Amino acid sequence: MYVILGATGNTGKIVAETLLDSGQKVRVVGRSKDRLEGFTVLGADVFEANVADSAALTTAFTGARAVYALVPPNMASPNYRAEQDAASASIAKALEASGVTHVVALSSFGADKADKTGPVAGLHVMEERFSQIPQLNALFLRAGYFMENLLAQPGIIKSFGMMAGPVNADLALPMIATYDIATAAADALAKLDFTGHQTRELLGQRDLTYSQMAKIVGAAIGIPNLAYVQLPADQVIQAMTQMGISKNMAALICEMSDGLNSRHMRALEPRSAANTTPTQFEEFVHMVFVPSYKGQATSA
Repeated sequence: MYVILGATGNTGKIVAETLLDSGQKVRVVGRSKDRLEGFTVLGADVFEANVADSAALTTAFTGARAVYALVPPNMASPNYRAEQDAASASIAKALEASGVTHVVALSSFGADKADKTGPVAGLHVMEERFSQIPQLNALFLRAGYFMENLLAQPGIIKSFGMMAGPVNADLALPMIATYDIATAAADALAKLDFTGHQTRELLGQRDLTYSQMAKIVGAAIGIPNLAYVQLPADQVIQAMTQMGISKNMAALICEMSDGLNSRHMRALEPRSAANTTPTQFEEFVHMVFVPSYKGQATSA
C-alpha cells in the first residue's frame, strides 16, 4: 500500500488518483475525513490525521510500500516556519518508527539553502531531517515556481488593471504546473528506482518572466496591454493580509521573493529532458487561470 499525505491538495490528490487508476492500493491521509470521502468510491483507504500527530502518522505508515510526504501549507499561520518544522519532525518520526523504506517528498528549488528563502527554508529542514533516517530511501522533488501562484492575480487585475507582486518583472522563473509535479511523484512512487537520499529538480516546460506571463494572461482575458508591476514589500504584505494571509506568511513570501530576485534561490540543474515537464503556461492559463478569472470551476 502507498500512503499519500495532503491527499486533498493540488499534488496529493493527483498522486493518489494516478496510483489508484493503475490498480495500486492507496491510503489517503488528511485532516478532514469528510474531504477525503471522495476517495472511498475510488477504492482508497481513508485515514484522518494531522501531520503534527506523529503517533497517528506512524499507524498510517505502518506496512506501507512507500509514502508521498509534504508539509501542508497554512497561509494563515502566525508562525509558519515553526509549524513547518513541527510537521517535518512529526513526519520524520513516523517514517522512522514505522520502518518505511521509501519516501517521495515535495520540496522546492532553493531548498539547498538554509536561510533567506522564506518558506523554502522549511523544506531545507525537512530534507535534512529525512536524510538522517538510516533505513530510508528518500527522493526530494525540488519543484519550480508554481503556475498556481498566479491564481492570486485575478482580483488584482480586476481592481487595478495590472498584475503585481514582489518578484522582479524580468526575472526568468522555472514555471511548473502542480499537475506535472504530481505526475512525476506518482511515477517515482510506482518505480521506486531511487536509493539513498536524492534530489531531483522539476523545472516546468520553460522559464518565463512575470512580464512575459502578463502578456500571455492579457491575451487570454482580453486585455492585450496587461502589464506586471513589481511592488515594494510593505505594499505586498498589506495586500496579502487583506486577502487573509497572515502577516508572518506574507513576510516570508517577500523574503523568498528577495531570494529569487538576488539569485540566492535558483535552480541548480541545467535544463534537460529529465527535469522539463510537459504542461505549457499557455495551457495552464486556458485551463485554470481563465476560469478562475471568470469565476468558473476549473477543468484541471
